[in-house]
Amino acid sequence: MDSYIAPPQVMAALSASGVQKVSRKYRDTLLLAVLAGIYIGFASQLAMVAGTGEIAWVGAKKILMGGVFSVGLMFVLIPGADLFTGNTLITIPLFEKKVTLAQMLRNWGIVYGGNFIGAVALALLIGYGADMLSADVGTTMIETAVSKTSHTWYQIFFRGIGANWLVCLAVWFAYASKSLEGKILGIFFPVMAFVAMGFDHSIANMFILSAGKIALAHHALSADTITWAGMGKNLLFSTIGNIIGGGLFVGGAYWRLHLKDRD
Repeated sequence: MDSYIAPPQVMAALSASGVQKVSRKYRDTLLLAVLAGIYIGFASQLAMVAGTGEIAWVGAKKILMGGVFSVGLMFVLIPGADLFTGNTLITIPLFEKKVTLAQMLRNWGIVYGGNFIGAVALALLIGYGADMLSADVGTTMIETAVSKTSHTWYQIFFRGIGANWLVCLAVWFAYASKSLEGKILGIFFPVMAFVAMGFDHSIANMFILSAGKIALAHHALSADTITWAGMGKNLLFSTIGNIIGGGLFVGGAYWRLHLKDRD
């Protein structure tokens, strides 16, 4: 079909994109990463708004939250930004020996740090500057953050795998379409699915946990309601899970199927 790019060509495009990403100047990579952290923060805040209030149908609220959250990856992939979870697909050119392990890890470090800066900066802006966490949305943010920090490390780890498995499939779908409409639809469904099912996306969690921590003061709750240790545990194990879900279960599996033995 004219509007659809076949899997081997998608993998080749993802490989070329990975080579381009590791070749960018530091300042450009950092700026693109900060933007991506902000974009995912916007989407996370929107999801909290959608998740505030009651919807009678079972699962409808979670599906609605996932649907609106998908705009974050649209912001990242269509105008262009560097998101750590999407950049786990740099394993594809790594497996092809087009980039080195050091290049990939350097990119991941810069992008992860930039995503963190963007996500936390937006949380501060929304929480203190715009005062958007003092009402019911703030309560939803706190409840979500408490839930995320209460899981065991292995629950977070496996939820991290599921999240980025689906996010990287959304990236795949976006690359597979030649039209803007196709890219939007391709991003929407996998992202909606991972949020609705309750998986853990490390970059979204940077914003949610930070905003939840900020919201505690607005609601006169103890700072220990969301602990630094719980936040660190969540980010550590969701990040590891995200790397495996995207880098191995999408990047590695489809590299083996479509690129490894090509002539």
